[in-house]
Amino acid sequence: MSYKTFNIEVDGDGIALVTIDLPGKSMNVWDADLMEEFAKWVDEFVADDNIKGAVITSGKASGFLAGADLNMLGSGSVGKGAGASKEDQFNSAFALNSVLRKLETGGQPVKALLKGEAAAKPVAAAVNGLALGGGLELVLACHHRVVADNPKIQLGVPEVQVGLLPGAGGTQRLPRLAGLQNAAMLATQGKPIDPNTAKGQGIIQEVVPADQVVAKAKEWVKANPKVTQPWDKKGFKFPGGGGAMDPRAAQFFMAANAMAQRETNHNYPAVQYILSCLYEGSIVPMDTALRIESKYFVKLLSSPQTRNMIRTLFINKQAAEKGEQRPKDVPPTSLKKVGVLGAGMMGAGIAYVTAKGGMDVVLLDRDLEYAKKGKGYSEKIVEKGVSRGKVSKEKGEALLARITPTTDYNDLKDVDLIIEAVFEDPEVKADVIKKTEAVIGEDIIFASNTSTLPITGLAKNSERPDQFIGIHFFSPVDKMPLVEIIPGEKSGDRSLATALDYVRMIRKTPIVVKDTRGFYTNRVVPPYLGEAMIMVQEGVKPALIENAAKSLGMPVGPLALTDETSLSLGHMLMTSTKKELGKDYKPSGNEELLEKMVVDLGRHGRKSGGGFYEYPENGKKHLWEGLSEHFPLSDDQPSLEEAKERLLYAQLIPAAQCYAEDIVSDPQSADLGAIFGWGFAPWTGGPMSHIDTIGLETFVRKAESLAQKYGARFNPPEKFRSMAKSGETLYGGKAA
Repeated sequence: MSYKTFNIEVDGDGIALVTIDLPGKSMNVWDADLMEEFAKWVDEFVADDNIKGAVITSGKASGFLAGADLNMLGSGSVGKGAGASKEDQFNSAFALNSVLRKLETGGQPVKALLKGEAAAKPVAAAVNGLALGGGLELVLACHHRVVADNPKIQLGVPEVQVGLLPGAGGTQRLPRLAGLQNAAMLATQGKPIDPNTAKGQGIIQEVVPADQVVAKAKEWVKANPKVTQPWDKKGFKFPGGGGAMDPRAAQFFMAANAMAQRETNHNYPAVQYILSCLYEGSIVPMDTALRIESKYFVKLLSSPQTRNMIRTLFINKQAAEKGEQRPKDVPPTSLKKVGVLGAGMMGAGIAYVTAKGGMDVVLLDRDLEYAKKGKGYSEKIVEKGVSRGKVSKEKGEALLARITPTTDYNDLKDVDLIIEAVFEDPEVKADVIKKTEAVIGEDIIFASNTSTLPITGLAKNSERPDQFIGIHFFSPVDKMPLVEIIPGEKSGDRSLATALDYVRMIRKTPIVVKDTRGFYTNRVVPPYLGEAMIMVQEGVKPALIENAAKSLGMPVGPLALTDETSLSLGHMLMTSTKKELGKDYKPSGNEELLEKMVVDLGRHGRKSGGGFYEYPENGKKHLWEGLSEHFPLSDDQPSLEEAKERLLYAQLIPAAQCYAEDIVSDPQSADLGAIFGWGFAPWTGGPMSHIDTIGLETFVRKAESLAQKYGARFNPPEKFRSMAKSGETLYGGKAA
């Protein structure tokens, strides 16, 4: 029988070489076609006496197999779809588990294997590249595992990162090979390991030169004509202990549960379900254990949370990175050299990511010392990477050689793109725009990295406003994954296409936003941080505010984030906005606090020695004890849930306003921008996904309740009120 998703060659020894190579795809994944055909092949393999064994490998240079096709799972169901019965959903989810179990048992009765009365045909995995999720689970179901000797090869089960668990035997075979603790670390954190680490944990057996993986795998199959997995042999015991009565396992699960909840704040059921799979699976035979795993897998897959996470963190993220919002009729842009204006913190970071993306960089500043200092930022990153073995010395040197510091505008004459990152002052920016356009080619796109100034206003200083656009990076540039693309009123399609082509080259996630002061993220973050400051003024305990945010799933508390962005920046923006708007200025509620902290107390934030926190040289940061002297604590403190709700809606409301005002034109951009821009709780899938999940009617009702209690800033947008009345949802369809 011939197959579309893999090729089969049977040699003279009767060993079948199965080379997985999905047509039309850059990476092998478990899609519907591969699952269907692989099941048929396993039936053929166990029934054909002429086939003595098998070696499974990949025909892709990109890797072995990257797991399940999440586009297939994004609807929240498998098999017959969302309307299927629970039994049908379970059977569909269990299908791959069943196939891999048949592969490892050779179709033999488990009792016969346990008694030594039967054996399976040998199957070896010849892994020539990354094996993640269902890819690694296929490898684990093989009797012998040979992996290429390449430290960059990733082996792991990352499903938890999109709210799922390994659903093809990963939660059962990993602990039986590597022990409960190693399995829990891999599955609950989702971080991959390299081949030698995997070998050290007992997950794989051989690490060999890349050109020998298939030969070594065949060699093992030929030498072992009859095999049985360790867990199908009588007397099998978990490495390091397992089972309900083993004191080592009992101690592990007590500690693991406590640590998991401390890290996740009960926001990620996938972590709890993984630990349940490990525990329950360790006290029953393998066949029952696999059914337990599929039970928990279906529970997660059918939950709104997992659906939201898959949609935002995988499907929509990939679509954005592939240029979903790129004008289709503009040919691809060739970018070989980029001019970066300004070598400060932002410019230096932009220079690094641009050079890392393979482009030459002309890094210009008014003083050569500053320009060289800007390149020094890249030198420090490269030096750190080389010392940790993350990058070779040769590659690091090549990256640095691509960055040329200068003060001479003439060095920009042959660049393919300009990115301006000078001081956030309209007059300074106007000056560099004119000087730059005097030397660059007439068709070159000019991008500004402004974080607050409208692009249309800046473009008035340009002789070619149709070639002017905003590219807003986040600090630190080398770590923050999001980029906001801001077309001005006169920006042409080629400007947008070029900006998106550039962002793709530097491997970041773009969203396209409307040209307005603050764009999207800087329209949402200040009200959130401002709400925390208002709570401080009201006498709410600072520790309660910070813990509420972390419990909500935010990476850091809002007071710590305010310190990082600096209180003095908040004070400066408040002062400049007051000056600009005059009588039309609407108080935010935190003016008194900013004036007290910055002007009276000189507490500007982390970089200036302290703000809401103290930063001792030889110790951990901690909340400033003197804060309560200036903002006395109230006797009436809110509950943790009340504080969480207030901080959550302080983000949901302005995000909803941005969507209602078309600052972000679709819910997916709002969700991506929130999670990757300021760290909005990833377990929600983003603010729009969360509003959809709780329901617009609930959102509107709760927002109105908060507005009555705390003020008009919590009022929901009118658009959301009307959508709630008509039973609409943000992502389409009718409310449940």
